Amino acid sequence: MRSFGLLFIGLMGYAVASIGCASYQRSIIYQPPHFAAERVQNSARAAGFERWSNTLGQPIGIKRPSLTQPARGCVLITYGNASWSVGCARYADDLQQIAALDVFVLEYPGYADRAGSPSQKNILQAANEALQTLGTNGPVYLIGESLGSAVATYLAGTQPDRVSGVILLSPFNRLTSLARYHMPMLPAGLILVDRYAPQDYLRDYHGAVGIMVDGRDEVVPEKFGQRLYDSYSGPKKLWRFPEGSHISIMKPPLKFWSEVLDFWQNNHLASQPS
Repeated sequence: MRSFGLLFIGLMGYAVASIGCASYQRSIIYQPPHFAAERVQNSARAAGFERWSNTLGQPIGIKRPSLTQPARGCVLITYGNASWSVGCARYADDLQQIAALDVFVLEYPGYADRAGSPSQKNILQAANEALQTLGTNGPVYLIGESLGSAVATYLAGTQPDRVSGVILLSPFNRLTSLARYHMPMLPAGLILVDRYAPQDYLRDYHGAVGIMVDGRDEVVPEKFGQRLYDSYSGPKKLWRFPEGSHISIMKPPLKFWSEVLDFWQNNHLASQPS
């Protein structure tokens, strides 16, 4: 009986810990910075961006048109869980140094000065709206960083005709798999509320997908990006940086972006009717 009682207490403690994790998991998944509108405006301007608004005039992110017009296409960037729109200016700097591209960065609900709260439902709805807001007179490419890789693959899978190419920086195949890795003693597959699944999203996409993984990534170990790469059946390319960490996704070399653009454009042209 005593052993049964200890087992019962242990199971109850495990259950309480699991429920507690479920209750606070969004504060673990999402770590939004909060800024006043004036600071966002000033930071965007200092980085060479302007505010990007929806059809109702509500700010949904930032944008930087190419200095050369007409642009050869546009890029939509979805960032990681602790970043924000202006934090992605470095990607625009490199991309626009190489090609005439209009760059847009989505701001998630509850991040910076955007109203709302971050959740899978709210972020994916915001991403859908953002993609629909972009013009249709040129190719649209997606860049997804860490958590943002799930947002990018969702857009590619649900609106495949709108997306000409994707690049994923330190992605995962399923959030449940990543959660089990970080919390092996908890039933992450049962208690996880937001269940991003890039591997499933890409089943309905057949365009060019590039994936970058880092050998010393402690947040999203490279095996999760490798799983996503292996599962994808369309045109794909893998960039592996054995000595890179999770922070490396913020500063890949300029040569990397040149290779990404070549990969996108070659596969986009190959997929066009002759």
